[in-house]
Amino acid sequence: MVNEIKGGCDLNTIIKYGIILIILAFLSLTFGGVAGSTSATAACGFAKNLRKDMFYSIQNYSFENIDKFLTSSLITRMTTDVTNVQNAYMMLIRVAVRAPLMLVFAFVMAFVMGGRMAWIFLVVVPILAIGLGIIIYKTFPLFKKVFTKYDALNKSIQENIKGMRVVKSFVREDYEKKKFEAAAQDVYADFTRAERILALTGPLMQFCMYVVMIFVLSFGSYTIITSRGLDFDIGQFSAILTYNFMILVSLMMLSMVFVMITLAAESAKRIVEVINEKSTLTNPENPVYTVKDGSISFENVSFKYSKKAERMVLANINLQIRSGETIGIIGGTGSSKSSLIQLIPRLYDATEGTVKVGGVDVRNYDLEALRNQVAVVLQKNVLFSGTIKENLRWGNKDASDEELVEACRLACADEFINQFPNGYDTYVEQGGANLSGGQKQRLCIARALLKKPKILILDDSTSAVDTRTDAKIRKALREYMPETTKIIIAQRTASVEDADRIIVMDRGSINGIGIHKQLLAENAIYREIYYSQNKAGDQSEN
Repeated sequence: MVNEIKGGCDLNTIIKYGIILIILAFLSLTFGGVAGSTSATAACGFAKNLRKDMFYSIQNYSFENIDKFLTSSLITRMTTDVTNVQNAYMMLIRVAVRAPLMLVFAFVMAFVMGGRMAWIFLVVVPILAIGLGIIIYKTFPLFKKVFTKYDALNKSIQENIKGMRVVKSFVREDYEKKKFEAAAQDVYADFTRAERILALTGPLMQFCMYVVMIFVLSFGSYTIITSRGLDFDIGQFSAILTYNFMILVSLMMLSMVFVMITLAAESAKRIVEVINEKSTLTNPENPVYTVKDGSISFENVSFKYSKKAERMVLANINLQIRSGETIGIIGGTGSSKSSLIQLIPRLYDATEGTVKVGGVDVRNYDLEALRNQVAVVLQKNVLFSGTIKENLRWGNKDASDEELVEACRLACADEFINQFPNGYDTYVEQGGANLSGGQKQRLCIARALLKKPKILILDDSTSAVDTRTDAKIRKALREYMPETTKIIIAQRTASVEDADRIIVMDRGSINGIGIHKQLLAENAIYREIYYSQNKAGDQSEN
């Protein structure tokens, strides 16, 4: 068009070229809008699938797998890391075709229109490539550190919010603020360092392109003047400047994607770690689906939580429990009471020896079938947002209202539920924040009873209720489920006095087994615990 104007064309020729340019600009705008919309949809869908895959993968983890990742780290990976990958993916697919094609065709047309002058583009490309390579090399380690510190920052926030009552009661707000500020400052410092290096991509691109522009302007003008437009005319000069601008825009778009990909690369690695993590507990090839009864057998069992650990948490445990027995387990803090019972539903696998339920090695069972027959009520009870009914039906999703009421009666939970205005439809806040510790424990016991398991394990789960309620719950369990094996871990001897047998644990080993009177007479650890809790008994002994 420039050459036509130079040659003295009429207005119609200019209008013709103008209309063509307007149509092309309109098409570019239309396809750009469509690309933006579809890339946003695709990126959001990709992020949704990533989060789903990560969440599903976590649901299949064993406790050993979960121990490898901090809770705060998993949350960071499912939020911040996925968002980084989502943004990079959206930018990538948006310019994946447009920018490279524009770059290639601009290069080609620059050679077609500019001839030898276009070789300058090939001079700056290696400079650009080397510069970007150095930037990647410098920023990757920094981003790796940044995301580790993100985990620490989220951990600090999580601990503070979860323990807010403790923070308030000890007036430690200033300390928590300083701790948070230090974690935030660490993230800020490393992120700033990385972003400063990444920010050099823009100036590097512009430097290379302006070098080209200076060369074209100076050498092109000189050629036009000296050859009087024969070797290089004004139309070619205008075209090569236009293609230089298109190449600059394309490279700038690619540099934006480059920056986001560099940021997202470490996030992608962290996401892949979660998705590729395989559960250490898997079903056998031909699993057993039926648990015959509630008998339990420990045969030369030793256990440690990590393969790298030097000392066994449990050592040489040999124990036979008959189906329907009520077994009490007592011992000091750190005696591995909870570790022992976690091997029964196969939350962990024994490091050495064999654990059997119903006469079958727990490793031969289908995991779901086994855990459906072993109900565990923990001391730290977990309730979910929703009504009391919805929480109870975690034990049995098909339980009738009558069954819910019966389970709550046995767990002595009906006493407080009936006092709520909405009864069983009362809303439970996240973590059961609107309930007391004893109320949460009783609801969790009721939830476990709805499973109607062959083995019921109460892991210090009546510690927050008074002794009278504790006794009522144990009496109800004996009468309601006589065929169910009941294992009661307790700190109070009163909670296990009426058990068929009591196991005394000490430093990961069984120190003694017997009934209350027998252990009181023969076992020093049990006697010490009993007398420390019953001063009257101590005085009468003296």
